[in-house]
Amino acid sequence: MNNLLFSFICLLLYNFISPFYSLPLCTDLRAPFTPKKDLSFCPYNGKVCCDSSKDVQLQKMFESMKISDTACSSAVKSILCSTCDQFSAELFKVKSGPRPVPVICNSTATSENSFCSSVWDSCQDIPITNSPFAPSLQTKAGGTKNSNFSSLTDFWQSKADFCEAFGGNSDKDSLCFNGKQVSLKKNETLQPPNGMCFEKIAEGAYLNMVPHPDGSNRAFFSNQPGKIWLATIPDQDSGESLGLDESSPFADLTDQVYFDARFGMMGMAFHPNFAKNGRFFASFNCDKAKSPSCAGRCACNSDVGCDPSKITPDDNKQPCQCHTVVAEFSANGTAPNPSMAEKAKPSEVRRIFTMGLPFTANHGGQILFGPEDGYLYFMMGDGGSKGDSYNFAQNKKSLLGKIMRLDIDNIPSQEEISELGHWGNYSVPQDNPYSLDKDLQPEIWALGLRDPWRCSFDSERPSYFICADVGQNDYEEVDIITKGGNYGWSMYEGPLRFKNASADNFEDPIFPVLGYSHSEVNKDIGSAAISGGYVYRSKTDPCIYGSYLYGDLYAKNFWAAQENPYNSGNFTARGIPFSCADDSPLNCSSVPNSQLPALGYIFSFGQDNRKDTYVLTSTGVYRVVRPSRCNYTCSMETARTTEGPGSSAPSDGHIAKANLCSVLVLYCLLLLTSFIL
Repeated sequence: MNNLLFSFICLLLYNFISPFYSLPLCTDLRAPFTPKKDLSFCPYNGKVCCDSSKDVQLQKMFESMKISDTACSSAVKSILCSTCDQFSAELFKVKSGPRPVPVICNSTATSENSFCSSVWDSCQDIPITNSPFAPSLQTKAGGTKNSNFSSLTDFWQSKADFCEAFGGNSDKDSLCFNGKQVSLKKNETLQPPNGMCFEKIAEGAYLNMVPHPDGSNRAFFSNQPGKIWLATIPDQDSGESLGLDESSPFADLTDQVYFDARFGMMGMAFHPNFAKNGRFFASFNCDKAKSPSCAGRCACNSDVGCDPSKITPDDNKQPCQCHTVVAEFSANGTAPNPSMAEKAKPSEVRRIFTMGLPFTANHGGQILFGPEDGYLYFMMGDGGSKGDSYNFAQNKKSLLGKIMRLDIDNIPSQEEISELGHWGNYSVPQDNPYSLDKDLQPEIWALGLRDPWRCSFDSERPSYFICADVGQNDYEEVDIITKGGNYGWSMYEGPLRFKNASADNFEDPIFPVLGYSHSEVNKDIGSAAISGGYVYRSKTDPCIYGSYLYGDLYAKNFWAAQENPYNSGNFTARGIPFSCADDSPLNCSSVPNSQLPALGYIFSFGQDNRKDTYVLTSTGVYRVVRPSRCNYTCSMETARTTEGPGSSAPSDGHIAKANLCSVLVLYCLLLLTSFIL
């Protein structure tokens, strides 16, 4: 009996540590918006998840319930209107499946958080026509009722039973509905880190880094010409450099990749199940003048109001002479199982995507798999004409200036691909935004981007899909990408109206959460180009834990952005001092007449399976290490111990709790299994 009780507690713990998605999101996973017309029924203002049509629909639904009691009527109205809250995706736990009512606050610690008790006290005996509680009540309570009228006591014997089914607590890790519009409380004043310390672990110039999907201390690195290496990452404080043999690449795609200053291999991604299926993907450019296999439709076409014959050659390249390609490769058959493979097959398995580029710049090219949905996200720039003169980024029929979301696991037949008008061997997820906006090309996940350069998912909160977008004249930006989001370019450059475009009829762009103007940095150069990074989730430097790290191409500026309130999507960025440790495994040279390390140019950021963060530059690979190695003070830094490849917990109570719960769940599941057997 004790074992059974403990197993039950374990299952509760498992639910307790389920992922939290409290970024402002609507139940359709779109970003909240400012309605054209104020809501008249639901008392919500600012950014909301209902337009006036939905507001009227909710009012009619409420009136049809014919609730006679004033207090109950007020409570039910607030519950119906909670779907308009900017945090409704979390209130309704949309990731766990549909539910008719939000999670209702059930804490007895304060009267503010005991809304579930109020609902029961007000409505327990009040008949409600088509009650929002009834469908789930009938399922959970096992009851049936022919009448459309029902009261809570028809299904639940007590307040405790009712609130156990519909209640929940609100804390840092979860939200519940207390009868009012959600308002997050700011944390105590966040202290900015004193500095960020690097060590240099490799000399090569790499453009991409992807941790091995098997969770080990290995990672893949690739360069722009088209080679991929499998490297072993040394432990922190080991004094060792990156274990990478440039003479023995994992894959050499240079014969397929067209490489120059603007073109090359732009991205790589390994299937989440790579350890079993050996599938991996490369994003690169090809030149049809040099490669017969470089062939695809031109992004400048009649469907988007563009005629390639009217575009003048760009950098001696004809329109759509160069293409962007996503191709699939395999490591199957090169080792007893793919996770042990040290070499991949050089031949391409299939072309996932091919599109001709009308100009030679702003073509992005990063690819990565969504950590929750397993789909392939493909970042594409606006094509490169100054000011996006063809309005590709805002054109819903164009794939330029977009983030695409593709299903590479369910590939249609060639006949179906041709009939559907796809750009290669993929299918389109049914919940892509086109399902609600038929004007959108099916592949599009987000639009209005100029040149997205490095996106990442927060490993702790996957709804935080964060992308840096390179500006043109004035502003570099960081965006949180949401389903169907329009990020403004070229009507806006960051938060600024773009001087060459009219935004009179442009509605509700999603403005950057972070950014910087060109006038703030590189004044001697007169230029800037952002490189997006990661939310730092390693315990190596606890003083930057939870901060989003990013930098500028010219390697004079790094920023650490802190979110306050937590889960609000509101960030404050501070420039962070940085230096290289004196005991770095490889020597860090300095900028002449400066204390700054000579990083050269920042190409990208990387992250390993420990969640340690790396900076990939033109002079080598640099890793964030303990701040004390550069004489930076961090009160939370503790003595270093050896950690396993998958360790990523910081030294604060929030994650300590999650790790403890994870261990308990693992133990509980083992116990439950043994009990059942």
